[in-house]
Amino acid sequence: QVQLVESGGGLVQAGGSLTLSCAASGRTFSTYGMGWFRQAPGKEREFVAAISWSDGRTYYVNSVKGRFTISRDNAKNTVYLQMNSLKPEDTAVYRCAASTLPRYYTGSYYSDLTYDYWGQGTQVTVSS
Repeated sequence: QVQLVESGGGLVQAGGSLTLSCAASGRTFSTYGMGWFRQAPGKEREFVAAISWSDGRTYYVNSVKGRFTISRDNAKNTVYLQMNSLKPEDTAVYRCAASTLPRYYTGSYYSDLTYDYWGQGTQVTVSS
């Protein structure tokens, strides 16, 4: 079992920044990768970013490239999502997820089916 707890969400004006944190506990040694997903009201859950736990390789959805940065601190078992130049369309509930499934390394880091543990989510609201 892997437990995930997010923090850092809130209300920010367009152009502002927020940093989300996801603290992992439990069987973290079995984690292959960590991802951030978001879901806006009335929309499907969307992949945002992912990072490989072993080598730190990162992946992003095109809409956040150059604005968001995912990083990890293995010693603290924590993953971060630094969000800059925020836009109203970034408003959503953000959830972190952990993958202990080998399919993470098949290129499926963008699929929510690749992740078997999820945090409760944190609200990010960007006002215009």
